[in-house]
Amino acid sequence: MKLKKVISPDTVWVDLKADSKQGIIEEMIDRLMVAEKIKDRDAVLKAVIEREEKMSTGLQNGVAIPHGKTDAVKSLVAAIGLNKAGVNFDSMDGSPCTIFVMTLSPLKRGGAHMQFLAEVSRLISPSAERKKLLACKTSSEIYAQLTGK
Repeated sequence: MKLKKVISPDTVWVDLKADSKQGIIEEMIDRLMVAEKIKDRDAVLKAVIEREEKMSTGLQNGVAIPHGKTDAVKSLVAAIGLNKAGVNFDSMDGSPCTIFVMTLSPLKRGGAHMQFLAEVSRLISPSAERKKLLACKTSSEIYAQLTGK
């Protein structure tokens, strides 16, 4: 899957401000609303929070992948944001998260969701790639880093 089919310059942010798990989730959803990628904030928030309550999506190495399935989206929606200060996201390794990848997909279609996550994982798994992302100063730099544009 080509990331540029799913993310766009207006869904990539270098400057997430929130300092809590709930805050990051809400900030990303609010920014997706502004980008007109979602229409029903409450339904999306409910889906992401319900998924988060089952098990934290804070992984390791500073990466969190909050996600949810909801009929509030017709197709896969994704966003990537950085909070360089780090946020406690109940990660598997206990470290603060700095790279956030949010995905939303329709309830009955998960294939694209899994392909997207696999591609993002491939791109940011190496430590050097995460460092390059965190060194980005603008959202355009992040977008270029991830899409090769």
